[in-house]
Amino acid sequence: MAGIWVSMEVCGDGVAVITISNPPVNALHPKIIAGLKEKYAEAMNRDDVKAVVLTGYMGKFSGGFDINVFAEVHKTGDLSRLPDVSVELVVNTVEDAKKPSVAAIQGLALGGGLELAMGCHARISTPEAQLGLPELTLGIIPGFGGTQRLPRLVGLPKAIEMMLLSKSIRAKEGKEYGLIDAIVSPEELMKISRLWALEIAERRKPWISSLRRTDRLSSLAEAREILKAARQQAKRIAPNMPQHQVCLDAMEEGIVFGGYAGVLKEAKVFKELVLSSTAKGLVHVFFSQRATSKVPNVTDIGITPRNIKKVAVIGGGLMGSGIATALILSDISVILKEIDSKFLQKGLKTISANLEGLVKKGSLTKDKMNKALSLLKGALDYSEFKHVDMVIEAVIENVSLKQSIFAEIEKICPPTCILATNTSTIDLNIVGERTRSQDRILGAHFFSPAHVMPLLEIVRTEKTSPQVIYDLMTVGKAIKKVPVVVGNCTGFAVNRTFFPYNQAANLLVHLGVDVFRIDRVISNFGMPMGPFQLQDLAGYGVYFAVGKIYASAFKGRTFESDLVELLVENGRNGKSNGKGFYIYEKGSKPKPDPSIQAIVEESRRRTNIMPGGKPIILSDQEILEMIFFPVVNEACRVMDERIVVRASDLDIASVLGMGFPRYRGGIVFWADTVGADYINSRLKKWAEVYGGFFKPSSYLEERASKGLPLSMLSLSPSEASRSRM
Repeated sequence: MAGIWVSMEVCGDGVAVITISNPPVNALHPKIIAGLKEKYAEAMNRDDVKAVVLTGYMGKFSGGFDINVFAEVHKTGDLSRLPDVSVELVVNTVEDAKKPSVAAIQGLALGGGLELAMGCHARISTPEAQLGLPELTLGIIPGFGGTQRLPRLVGLPKAIEMMLLSKSIRAKEGKEYGLIDAIVSPEELMKISRLWALEIAERRKPWISSLRRTDRLSSLAEAREILKAARQQAKRIAPNMPQHQVCLDAMEEGIVFGGYAGVLKEAKVFKELVLSSTAKGLVHVFFSQRATSKVPNVTDIGITPRNIKKVAVIGGGLMGSGIATALILSDISVILKEIDSKFLQKGLKTISANLEGLVKKGSLTKDKMNKALSLLKGALDYSEFKHVDMVIEAVIENVSLKQSIFAEIEKICPPTCILATNTSTIDLNIVGERTRSQDRILGAHFFSPAHVMPLLEIVRTEKTSPQVIYDLMTVGKAIKKVPVVVGNCTGFAVNRTFFPYNQAANLLVHLGVDVFRIDRVISNFGMPMGPFQLQDLAGYGVYFAVGKIYASAFKGRTFESDLVELLVENGRNGKSNGKGFYIYEKGSKPKPDPSIQAIVEESRRRTNIMPGGKPIILSDQEILEMIFFPVVNEACRVMDERIVVRASDLDIASVLGMGFPRYRGGIVFWADTVGADYINSRLKKWAEVYGGFFKPSSYLEERASKGLPLSMLSLSPSEASRSRM
């Protein structure tokens, strides 16, 4: 019987089994919290109950507090929607009860679920159950006593690792550290848990309150040293996020002043963090990712995805080999097609190297690597394509080459075969214009390296059938990607939105701003690297290939210069040959190369756009705005043209595809925190001084004038029906 409920069954042995149900992961919804308090009160008042076993419905203990409640609090700002779990439920109702509780754990006990289990007097688990406190990934800290009980059960160093890195462990490891008291089979779980609970009640096993334990805590001096090192690590791994330091503060409070004082401090700062901009951003990204699986007129029309078991990949370069790697890792057979045996061998070797890299990292076993490689086959012609379910073309960005490939594979592949291209910029109608199969042509745009990067942009034209879109969405999930369905245009959603990113940085350099200062400002904002280091990494070939495409598609709002051409003439190709804007040496971080200054000066001289021939003076904040506001402006055009289903699709795509800081919520969410009116006024001012590159879009101007959020795609019912999808 699914639904949100808490049940209690009193067995003949005097044990009350209390079960939490809120599928799929038995999240701790406020109704569950209230139900637990009610059932515990009943168990404590019944004379025939000696002890309690707490468990979860359908083989899962609990996945933690219901995140939907955080989303409601963010909408309303009303913290009273958060029930008092830490003191009222975990301390008063469970831990300090007059009858003992044992947690019977199966499947998972994460976040609030594990905190609830730690409030019990013993924890019995099946071996593979997943245990962890991942709250920091949502911008908050464990709020139900986790910062106090985990260090007391596993020791401070392990507790810090599990919380600061949001690292979950299996119950087998939990037993080694003292988090779990006994490991049993699923069949034995309830029987052993009930016996254990009775033995505690009868004082034949120790009745232990985790919060009062101190035997696993280090001396105060040692604890302070451990916390100091952890604070330094947190500054490195999470420089712009408050929750890591706050989590350490709560732990320190409990070590210095005792567990209960720590619980009170934790509860206070937990509520403060719930309303922080970081938590709002991270919770928004969480829900944005979930929303991508709902696509109107695709996932809601009753179709069933087909089973895609065999895929052909055309092109064994960096992208093709990465795509093939991702597919074989998920048990999908791959035929890798190349034009000659030299390129084919190189592609096959790259795939092997990709897998070996995962084995070295410990994320893949040798056996799984060999199994994956057994699913891979090389080919020099299309004869094997007669039996494939899907083709993914991953050759260079050359229109006529792609057109001839699609014309050829249409004749050879089965009539139901999906024909996909990995193009990052070219309009799909142009790619498929020589075919009669436009209903089964779509974009499968992976991001590099394709076996690592989590985003898959699925590009549909007006003719692509819902079945084909749904099939590719299903493949995307099977290969552990987040599929985002977008409309067809030059650059699609992500690359189109972000084309002004590099160009704005380039424009600022030609107005006199230092290359390496720009990269520093952008990295400090939270991007994985600055735009110039990104250019080095992507390779200048990409810059040349897409630059012309954008210039012709978006006339009047692009910026072009000779800077990259001059770098190439100087023998620089970016990371690939160890020299670009930066110097790349094996084993060391990229180093800014001051000798590029002469090349930059020559490019500035040719472009000649500095007002009065003098460099402009900008603050770091102005640099940030002049690079990201044009990106927001293009995002507005993408939303206006309905290239995305919803604004949050652009948010998750910007995070997963471009490395936009997750804790800022994505490009549109972040822009709404800045405000449409401010962004519009700044762009207007810059457009007057520096030209059309900064000209605000009508979508941005309209929302700015009406005081509306940019994420509101439709302003009227008639407008809502205007869709390119």
